[in-house]
Amino acid sequence: MSLSPHDTSAALQAIASHQRILVVPHANVDPDGLSAALACFQMFQAIGKEVTVICPDTPPESLKFLPGFDLLSRGIEESRNFIITVNLDEGVEIDKLRYTVEDKRVNIIVVPKRGTVKKSDVTFGEGEKKFDLIVVVDTADLALLGSVYTDHMDLFSDTPILNIDHHISNVRFGQIHLIDPTAASATEVLYHWFQQVPDWRERITSDLATLLLTGLITDTRSFQNPNTTPRSLETAAELLDRGARQQEIIKHLYKTKPLTTLKIWGRALNRIQMDKASRIVWSAVSVEDLQEMDAKAPETHGILDELISTIPDADVHVLFTETEPGNLKASMRSSAAIDASRLAAETYGGGGHARAAGFKVRGYDNFQLQVVSSIQKLREGVERQRREQENEPPDESASPKPVAPVPPVPPPSEPSLPFPMKGSERDIVGDLTKN
Repeated sequence: MSLSPHDTSAALQAIASHQRILVVPHANVDPDGLSAALACFQMFQAIGKEVTVICPDTPPESLKFLPGFDLLSRGIEESRNFIITVNLDEGVEIDKLRYTVEDKRVNIIVVPKRGTVKKSDVTFGEGEKKFDLIVVVDTADLALLGSVYTDHMDLFSDTPILNIDHHISNVRFGQIHLIDPTAASATEVLYHWFQQVPDWRERITSDLATLLLTGLITDTRSFQNPNTTPRSLETAAELLDRGARQQEIIKHLYKTKPLTTLKIWGRALNRIQMDKASRIVWSAVSVEDLQEMDAKAPETHGILDELISTIPDADVHVLFTETEPGNLKASMRSSAAIDASRLAAETYGGGGHARAAGFKVRGYDNFQLQVVSSIQKLREGVERQRREQENEPPDESASPKPVAPVPPVPPPSEPSLPFPMKGSERDIVGDLTKN
């Protein structure tokens, strides 16, 4: 599957027929989402559009090298003018206008030079909306935009939306769709769209090519992930021909990390756990960890790749990051044996690709216990998929399979668990890690 002529035509028409465009990636933005948003900003601005690009949260310091980074806005300013119109009858001339503000009221005073202004001559209206088109990139569902969406639902309801994505789990929100699940990144979708318009194709500068290549490199893990296709490699080669600065990307994303990032990576990698029975490897970073290391949640981006490199002999790798108290996100990668998108959907209504997916959990009281609960659900999902592959129907009457007999609390000389726990909490985690 690739972009259909109908979809690309509709998307082009949407851009051509609108002038004031808002571009938004998902919250907890990653390099592909931010690069795609900035690439749209550069292209649409180059063809004469008024463009605002929003980053819903603080992007990682490592992405400051991206062209246009300093043009990002943090929030949406939705203000619209309220217009009072006085229709002047023939023979009426205005001498002065003035206003007063008192008792939370604005009094607008119209002083005629000649003639009379009547109530029936006055009408009211609103000025133009600040945005007449919203472009959402790399986002499977509007809820993933976070507060940008929840705080401005009226804007998203009243304004046409162009949905540009590569996730198979995309719910196809919005009126216009540019979705290609065979693309390795949102920036790959953009590149092939830009290529179809001669005028746009000529506007792919080295800066724009660098943005597009950044998303492609990061979402394929430097072309190591299974989502890498021959077309992805061809796209990368063409972007290099157009001046994409590959070494600049590698330097900032893989060879240069702030001390805070190194510290939080060290904490996460020190906590690697593996459930051998289900072949699930995971680690977790809490809000307390981030605060202790003076790090931000986006700095955990890339840790999952390190988990895969450190313990490649697993079917599922998961990183749990607590972005704020009572709110975690889980990022997953899987081998060909497990459908990560299905696993995420069945666990907590998440989604993504067959080999890369994620989910979110909100409203829990204890991060450690929530991680334990999530691993248990993931294990059940993995076992369910394996039974189906072996054509073994599940026993509906059977109670859920226990993870393992609860072991005693390990003595202090044994390796520490991911979190400092006592009593039943530690027993539960030990239960998961015993196998």
